[in-house]
Amino acid sequence: MSVRLRGLAVATSPLALLTAAATAITIAIAPGAAAQTAASTNPSAPAAPAPAAAQNERARQSLAAPLSEAYPIEAVGDGVTAGGYNQSRWVEDWTRLRDPAKRRDVFDRLKYIPLGGDDMYLTLSGELRLRVNLTTNPDLREREAQRQDIDRLVAGADLHLGEHFRFFGELAHGGISGPNIGGPSGFLRNRLVVQQSFADATATVGGADLGVRVGRQTFADGPNLLVVPRDNNTIFFSFNGVRAWARAVGARVDVFDFTPTRLGNGGTGDDRNQDGRRFSGVSTGIVVPKTWFGGSKLYVDPFVWRLRNRAAVWGGRPAPEVRTFYGLHVWGDAGPVNLDWTINHQGGTYDGRDISAWLLLLAQSYRIGKDRAAPRVGFHVDYASGGGAYGRGTLRNSLAPFGNNVYYSYQLYATPTNLIAAAPNISFQPVAKVRLALEYQFSWRDSLNDAVYRANGQAFAGTQNFDGRKIAETARAQVVWSLSPRLSFTGRYEHLQAASALTDAGYRSSDFIAGWLSLRL
Repeated sequence: MSVRLRGLAVATSPLALLTAAATAITIAIAPGAAAQTAASTNPSAPAAPAPAAAQNERARQSLAAPLSEAYPIEAVGDGVTAGGYNQSRWVEDWTRLRDPAKRRDVFDRLKYIPLGGDDMYLTLSGELRLRVNLTTNPDLREREAQRQDIDRLVAGADLHLGEHFRFFGELAHGGISGPNIGGPSGFLRNRLVVQQSFADATATVGGADLGVRVGRQTFADGPNLLVVPRDNNTIFFSFNGVRAWARAVGARVDVFDFTPTRLGNGGTGDDRNQDGRRFSGVSTGIVVPKTWFGGSKLYVDPFVWRLRNRAAVWGGRPAPEVRTFYGLHVWGDAGPVNLDWTINHQGGTYDGRDISAWLLLLAQSYRIGKDRAAPRVGFHVDYASGGGAYGRGTLRNSLAPFGNNVYYSYQLYATPTNLIAAAPNISFQPVAKVRLALEYQFSWRDSLNDAVYRANGQAFAGTQNFDGRKIAETARAQVVWSLSPRLSFTGRYEHLQAASALTDAGYRSSDFIAGWLSLRL
């Protein structure tokens, strides 16, 4: 099958499979949505209403060049857009600024630079972030405090050549200095890196939006704790490869085949397109009919992924691992309640041994009031199975390969491997433009015969030799002050009170404080 785009015949048979899958799911799950798809292909049919704004502080976002807004844009797997900005800058849509009357300042001129016709334009983006981290007892060892003085500088260009073709490129610099910082990785210190560089093409076939993207790119189509570009890093986590999608009114399908970027510390010449791992899979999404829960906005996202690693390390032994993730992500709003639930079974083999692991991640909150700025109270309860790293039987350690690495600890001292965690939390707005979040977390080991693990997947050495179950109690606070749409200040504090699973092996408690100023253009 082929579709003609402005006189250019483009083969679309691979994407036709995605179209059929998305349409079939739509018909099976939401027949009313399928009827809307059919109506959208009829020029005489009434226009469907635009998707409602997300109520769970995932501000409504638009793709940079959508051909039609069939599937709700905030749920297509491209992260969260707030105030017009997204961590992945190619998600942002600034086409409204083609109207000079809507431009607020001189920088708005950079967001829409016409090149001939409404669909031929260039969008420039950038970020300057200045940050300081202070940590007592770094690595939870009794030693002199660490200070990290960090800077991030990013510049990007998003070129649209008509409504179907787009090229995006982004350069980044990361600097770090200060006492006791050790040997920073390429994600913290990097003279210059091509952070992203890709081309994509989009079309509409049979009422579904199709697309394919090839090159170096960020990826966030999954639960936040499993895959995200990691804004806490100075340089974002990116992949190299291909991503393709099909999106109908009530369902979507996303397929990908990636290798992670391996970063050096110098210029662009020491970065590699692979680091011994290959990440591929299928992420899907289904819109839950709003009438099911009285006006809800909920999504069900099944996924199947595979991660191949030539040198996975468990129990201090590097060996080949093939791990498959079978998961279901349910998220969104039901009235004042916000849900973010994930259940994931992991199978496969490591060093000739079977893998059987589980992740159960349950986060929920309740909005007290109708305003979006109203306070929220909530809690999260998480189970990440553990065991087997230091034995010879089945490996039961779960893995969150590319997820949010500060969710359990701003200091990166915890990860969902051999972990049970529970944390009440509250967020509120004490004054205009300031949001404060507070949390108190309790954490334990699942298996006493396995180690405590930090965010980079490494074990706290020696913890597997002691039988303490409780890992820590962790008090955390974050404040975000939005000084302007472009300028914000973020402050964080954490006190980790180490418990027997750590202290029996010689580890100590720690305090962490950080602050940074971010200017985005």
